[in-house]
Amino acid sequence: VATYTLTNAVPLSPSLSQSWHRDIGKVVEQALVPHCPTKDHLYLLAGAIPSSVRVKGKLSVPETLWLAACCDAPEGWSLGLVKQMNDENSLADLTVGELEKQLLAGVNLFEGNCGGDNQRQEKTEAILQAVSQIRSGEQVGTSDNQEAKDSGLVRKVAGIIATPFIKLLELLIYVFVELVKFVFYFLWLVIKWVGGTVLNRVYSLWNGVVSYLKAISMVLISIPYDVGRVVVNILLGFLQIVQDVLSITCMILRIPVTFVLYLAAFPYHTVCAIPAILKDMTTGIRGVFSLVIDATAALLHGFYYLACHMVKRF
Repeated sequence: VATYTLTNAVPLSPSLSQSWHRDIGKVVEQALVPHCPTKDHLYLLAGAIPSSVRVKGKLSVPETLWLAACCDAPEGWSLGLVKQMNDENSLADLTVGELEKQLLAGVNLFEGNCGGDNQRQEKTEAILQAVSQIRSGEQVGTSDNQEAKDSGLVRKVAGIIATPFIKLLELLIYVFVELVKFVFYFLWLVIKWVGGTVLNRVYSLWNGVVSYLKAISMVLISIPYDVGRVVVNILLGFLQIVQDVLSITCMILRIPVTFVLYLAAFPYHTVCAIPAILKDMTTGIRGVFSLVIDATAALLHGFYYLACHMVKRF
């Protein structure tokens, strides 16, 4: 409360402040804004009615919190809401005129009473019904909170009893999850190994097919080249033969006539030279026999001389 001493803010307890802002927020969003055709013409005023209670004789504690709403439109309306400080769940609705009577004398919240005299009853009833639904929902929520608090102890006891079983269940779930992970990991390894093996085989087969096709392509490409080379070699050989024939022809044409005559007379001279050759051969054979006889006689004479010399010495 001391934080509001030197400010113009309304001193509220944390729970009351939270309840007030929650209720007003829901009323504005769910009841007031949807029923005002033009949102820019929706005006809100909020304040507090002070009480006789003061904090340290300085700060007045509010008795009531109020909200005044005005929709300045062709089908306009105005509305007031009041929350008592001693009841956080209370939220009463009233007209703006009734709210002004609870404030200081002569207070006029909206000019012209914001069409208070010409308000449509259906529009006001729809807004009040929406506010009533919000208020009833808050009461149900409050009772639910109380029931939740009452059942909190039972839940704690049940939680203490169920904790070992929950831990055991968590352990079993953990073991099951790890087992499933291990199985999937093992299957992944098997699939990876099988896939790698298959891919390696396919890759090897592909390399073999590519090599085979490459070799066939090279052979098919080399066939025209080899045929062309053979044809070229045949042509070159034929040209070489023609060249040799021409060369021989030229050589024959360049031979002198006397050489041709000598060549033609060669058989005659050869036949005529046979008797002289036979004579020379006979003379040679006779000389060889004479030489052999002389050599034999000389050898025998040498042996005879050697034998005589040895006899004389002994």
